Formats: sequence, C-alpha cells, structure tokens
Amino acid sequence: MSTTPDSLADDLLRGADAIAAFMFGDSGNRKKIYYLAERKEIPVFRLGCELCARKSTLLRWISERETQ
Repeated sequence: MSTTPDSLADDLLRGADAIAAFMFGDSGNRKKIYYLAERKEIPVFRLGCELCARKSTLLRWISERETQ
C-alpha cells in the first residue's frame, strides 16, 4: 500500500470538519482542531480563510509522535 497520494486533491483536507473526520473519525470534533491549530500543535495551514492540512503531513506528524 502506497502512502503517497496520486494527486494533491487526494491529499488535501479542506476545513476543520474534514481534518477532524480524518484524525478523529468524527467531524463533530472541529472545535478541537481549531484549538490545536490556534496553539500550533498540529501541522495545518490556511487557504484564504479556510483551515487545511495534507493527509500525508498529518500521518507523518502522528508517526513522529508515536516514536517520541
């Protein structure tokens, strides 16, 4: 199984709901995403006013924390 997405669209999560669903399995945790983003505790960025993240970056970031 490849961890490299076929395109940017496959890798990009747009909005706190999408990031929360990817990380926690529930888009209802979007407030947690905003909190973590505000404290710069997760690797996110903004496209205009929309909070975004790459799936590949989040998976790498989680993996790094598992080995600490």
